[in-house]
Amino acid sequence: QVSLVESGGGLVHPGESLRLSCEASGPIASIDAMGWYRQAPGNQRELVARIGYGGTTNYGTSVKGRIAISRDDAESSVNIQIDKMKPEDTAVYYCYLATRTRDYWGQGTQVTVSS
Repeated sequence: QVSLVESGGGLVHPGESLRLSCEASGPIASIDAMGWYRQAPGNQRELVARIGYGGTTNYGTSVKGRIAISRDDAESSVNIQIDKMKPEDTAVYYCYLATRTRDYWGQGTQVTVSS
């Protein structure tokens, strides 16, 4: 069974950086993409960043310019760093993994940006 283990998150002060890590385990035949999404109360789940096979990246508009994503295929892991965090970045952040046959999601980690 494939599982995604997320780490990082918690309370972040405005202007600080956030680092999230996600490691996948289990019978994963081939990873097409990994990344992160987030969902704030009352909002739909939205893309934060994803990185595909070969290194193609996509970023959410709300974090573009202040985010970096990296992926380690040997470790089946993906990491993001968001700089200059804002209160509106408060959300539950979900790790995401896509294979050719299905998508997998982590259980989510709460990130709260507050002074």
